[in-house]
Amino acid sequence: MELRHLRYFVAVAEELHFRRAAERLHVAQPAVSEQVRKLENELGVRLFDRTHRHVALTDAGAAMLPEAHRVLRQAEAARLAARSASDRPGRVLRIGYVPTALLASVPRTLRRLVANTPNLKTTMEPGPGLELSDAVRAGELDVAVVSLPVPTAGLRVAPLGEQRAVAVFPTGHEHAMKPHVGLEQIAPERIVVLPRDADRPFYDAVLATCCAAGISPTLIEMPDGQVDRVLLAVASGAGMALLPECVGERYADAGVRFVALNGESPVLTTAIVSPRHTEHLPTVAFLRAASRTLEQRPPIASERSVLAA
Repeated sequence: MELRHLRYFVAVAEELHFRRAAERLHVAQPAVSEQVRKLENELGVRLFDRTHRHVALTDAGAAMLPEAHRVLRQAEAARLAARSASDRPGRVLRIGYVPTALLASVPRTLRRLVANTPNLKTTMEPGPGLELSDAVRAGELDVAVVSLPVPTAGLRVAPLGEQRAVAVFPTGHEHAMKPHVGLEQIAPERIVVLPRDADRPFYDAVLATCCAAGISPTLIEMPDGQVDRVLLAVASGAGMALLPECVGERYADAGVRFVALNGESPVLTTAIVSPRHTEHLPTVAFLRAASRTLEQRPPIASERSVLAA
């Protein structure tokens, strides 16, 4: 198994489209198809279900994806370690993130940091919070943006604030154009969710809030942790979804609408975790920049609705 096979597999798994994966990798589409086929032959399992219009991960592919991320992250760390031996030290910032916890302010912070720090290189790795916090603790990542709680022994935790859940409906749904909707109104709906391991704090908050409201919705779990898959399922009529507010800030799709929840709703605390004691200059600079961004940020949707009430 070659690293190239894993890179091609991850690109297709994240794009769920061979042409877009090829464009992302800057190679011809037949090369991507051939390398994925070789990987499947070597493993003896199908990693994707393919039709002319649809690509989806099989159970084997979904199980392999987080391990492929881990191997590629370790390979990148090895490459950077080798290059940094002859380069200026401390010029790489390795960031992990939970896709449902990545506030829009984090990329803005990174852009400013890169603009103000000559030769700084950044890498971004998605993954579940438990794996990312372990990677920070092991020195495989410098910082990670996660949902709390996660095990924090040996880590510094810099909270970024709380965000509420929002409901996601297909554009033609009766609730799609409402300014807000209550949990009791969506109780009969099927709710599309990410698997628990993708973001355990948010998944548990959704179940706890539904339980406290006395409702038991039907949950449809996506087979992986990709937000795109959830939005596509909603747009296709599989059901509605509950997602953190930051997803609505980052995604704009003509097929879905993000609607605020009134009353009690799941609340998620997002934070940056980093080594408790670090002299890594990019990490220190990023934490300072994130703190300044937090002080200057405008109110999030839930705060605006309270201020307007």
